[in-house]
Amino acid sequence: MRKLTTVAIADDHPVLLAGMVSLFAGSDRHQIVGQAVCADSSLEVVKAVSPDVIIMDLSMPGDVFRTIAQIVATAPETKVVVFTAFCSIESALKALDAGATGFALKGSPSSELLEAIDTVMAGQMFVTRQYASQVMNGLRDRARRQALDDAIKLNVREKQIVGHLMQARTNREIAAALHISEKTVKHYMTGLMLKLKARNRVEVVIASRLSQDQESALHR
Repeated sequence: MRKLTTVAIADDHPVLLAGMVSLFAGSDRHQIVGQAVCADSSLEVVKAVSPDVIIMDLSMPGDVFRTIAQIVATAPETKVVVFTAFCSIESALKALDAGATGFALKGSPSSELLEAIDTVMAGQMFVTRQYASQVMNGLRDRARRQALDDAIKLNVREKQIVGHLMQARTNREIAAALHISEKTVKHYMTGLMLKLKARNRVEVVIASRLSQDQESALHR
């Protein structure tokens, strides 16, 4: 016999809450194990009954996004599916950033909510079809921006020194070209090797080229 998926529902609208309870009451695959009417009580329900999935509305009293993050941190085995009429790309991205793995709209057929639960229980992300492509694009853009932020940044002088290294110039030649002391060049070389995790001048050049190629690819 297949194990039932245990579900908690968090919504402060009595009619909608009753409607969702009725929806799952007729399911032979799901079991309602808890209900909540605000952000704080959502967290308490999760702690008390450890549901497989909690369905959460975004317009409940309290900081729902913070509560989603708290649920994910304290009960990682519980999947969070947002089910809301508060529909925007920003709210979907914010909910997913907080740790939700499902985002469905109340105006959609009830079958979409059931599909969302099945999808997150299978370890995948579900986003309502209405916003799927835009949300995925938003997540990709955010990942690209994060990758750019994480890329190794060289200051102007470091870039100048690397440019001379690529021309196989010695420290003395670099110092003369940049009108600085050879000691200063050595200081920058030490900093470059630490920043680029390089052991010598050749590895500095190689790491610099790889970093430049990565940054160029992210900007395309």
